Amino acid sequence: MLDATLKSQLQQYLGMLRQPIRLIASLDDSATGVEMRSLLDDIVSLSDKVTLDASGNDARKPSFVVARERETQGVRFAGLPLGHEFTSLVLALLWTGGHPPKVEADVIESIKALDGDFGFEVYMSLTCHNCPDVVQALSLMAIFNPKVKTVVIEGGAFQQEVTERDIMAVPMVFLNGKVFGSGRMTVEEIVAKLDTNSGDREAAKLNAKDPFDVLIVGGGPAGAAAAVYAARKGIRVGVAAERFGGQVNDTMAIENYISVLETDGPKFAAALEAQVRHYEVDIMNLQRADKIIPAEEPGGLVQVQMANGGVLQARSVILSTGARWRNVNVPGEQEYKNKGVAYCPHCDGPLFKGKRTAVIGGGNSGVEAAIDLAGIVQHVTLVEFADQLKADAVLVSKLKSLPNVTIHVNAQTTEITGADGKVNGLKYKDRATNEEHLVPLEGVFVQIGLVPNTEFLKGTVELSRFGEIVVDAKGHTNVPGVFAAGDCTTVPYKQIVIAAGEGAKAALSAFDHLIRQPVVAAASEAVTA
Repeated sequence: MLDATLKSQLQQYLGMLRQPIRLIASLDDSATGVEMRSLLDDIVSLSDKVTLDASGNDARKPSFVVARERETQGVRFAGLPLGHEFTSLVLALLWTGGHPPKVEADVIESIKALDGDFGFEVYMSLTCHNCPDVVQALSLMAIFNPKVKTVVIEGGAFQQEVTERDIMAVPMVFLNGKVFGSGRMTVEEIVAKLDTNSGDREAAKLNAKDPFDVLIVGGGPAGAAAAVYAARKGIRVGVAAERFGGQVNDTMAIENYISVLETDGPKFAAALEAQVRHYEVDIMNLQRADKIIPAEEPGGLVQVQMANGGVLQARSVILSTGARWRNVNVPGEQEYKNKGVAYCPHCDGPLFKGKRTAVIGGGNSGVEAAIDLAGIVQHVTLVEFADQLKADAVLVSKLKSLPNVTIHVNAQTTEITGADGKVNGLKYKDRATNEEHLVPLEGVFVQIGLVPNTEFLKGTVELSRFGEIVVDAKGHTNVPGVFAAGDCTTVPYKQIVIAAGEGAKAALSAFDHLIRQPVVAAASEAVTA
């Protein structure tokens, strides 16, 4: 089942097992069942701490449980956990075998403290780059809390379930039979959603923190670069972010970051966080800023009020809140979100295999999405508002060469239609003739650009008419001591490498600001060069 390279890598990982584990398999005669048996045999052959029990009789076949020796409960994988999920399988083996996870101790304690009966089912696809985060989070929870049961279901192997449950986006999580959430979620987010008192505790933790010399709001490439550059100055640095890595986590392929030939978003985001943690920066995840209160006097403290009620204080603040996918804002978009309306072709494309889809947007993202989908779905209709596609010429040429793609330019999307809770069509108007058209289909992928995450700054920091933070050449905003960098600013060309450079620049500007300000009594220790 596994090639020689994978076997060698897996054998090294299995050497880290600290205690015996068992694989309990419920198999059938299907092709997937045969492949699963081969996979399990390979795993067992690589470590004397792993045994196989093929007498399982679970209702979902083929499936297997990763459990501790003499136990029957653990993480169940229904279908083959390969592709992006092979790492999830390896981690489940290691964690079950006693190898410690790279997770903060307080997160593990929060998992152990959960009280109740939690039966999770998470549907994933092997090409989804957001799914592993959710799969690994729920696996970790099942391993460290016996009250949590997790089943990981590969949608391609259980198509009937996918159809019956109207699953049209992954990852999709059910808790005790009811929809719990969809899309990328971290273990901290899941635990916080289950623990209703966590918000108050987090707010208290934030309020108790000493003031920072530099506080960075947002943890994408700009925020990470700012944190590294500021921390290297030997000053007190904090990062408050909703999710570290930001929108990079939703990017499949990164092939234009200088010195990195090729990587994917989640790996790149993990590398950003690892480097920031190397400098002992205080990273505060799951934190959404709600308000900025400028310093009352030169050298005073800027306050950042968070959505949970906590308040952080700092001598300088760098805003790097990034941007999010822009909605097309037509009837049907919100109603059919995750019921045929999607934003990630890499994640959700496989769920539309053999079906008709549309892509709204003719820039690089839209054309790349259409090319990607064309290899999976029956037909792709690309709808672009302008009178020509805006993507790079090489991408446009590739798109036009595909036999199952139809392109409509000068076309205004007016509605996403549906019936019985699912998308069944897209309406657009020919802007030249005003003629209305209806395209019957099952899926719509929206790829029309970004919206800066700056709504909370209105009335405090100067914003452009597009909602971007207005900055000068050094990253200064109109508020003393407040700087900004990345996709949330007026700096053109929203690219990872540009955001990182702007983050570094903002950190240097913040440091220059600090050394020129008096240190008031409430501030932290004096800045050292």
